[in-house]
Amino acid sequence: MFIRLSAAIAALSFLSGAALAQAAKPTDPQIAHIAYTAGVIDINAARQALSRASNKEVKAFAQDMVRDHEAVNKQALDLVKKLKVTPEDNDTSKTLSKQAADKLAELNRLKGTEYDKAYVANEVAYHKAVNSALETQLIPSATNPELKSLLQTGLKIFQGHQQHAEHVAASLK
Repeated sequence: MFIRLSAAIAALSFLSGAALAQAAKPTDPQIAHIAYTAGVIDINAARQALSRASNKEVKAFAQDMVRDHEAVNKQALDLVKKLKVTPEDNDTSKTLSKQAADKLAELNRLKGTEYDKAYVANEVAYHKAVNSALETQLIPSATNPELKSLLQTGLKIFQGHQQHAEHVAASLK
């Protein structure tokens, strides 16, 4: 079961990266929506983990994800209001949302240690994909300096999340 789940996680990581790379050069309103959507996805996954995880360290990690992603999303919303930009839904954000809903449903079928390992493995894969997309696609494509700065700050935070998730994953083996 775990091997099959790991393959699914790897596929999600690949698909997320592909979804984030679909647009040749997204516009700032599209970038804002993609970044916000990615944050909401992680908040929803973390909330599920808070209710389903059995491991204390996994729950603490999930709480950190809720806190940090809500803070970054608040900054993003404040920025788009200040700039009078309306975030624009797009194929990438739609694909990410669909994949995330499928992953949450899959995780929801798991319990105990199996859930804990799968959630954390997904967090590692998800943060790798999002960090890669930020570095290679979203930050270089952003034209507004304040948006670019927020994305760069988010990248630093999310790189820390990836390292934290990798640490938690190693402790669960």
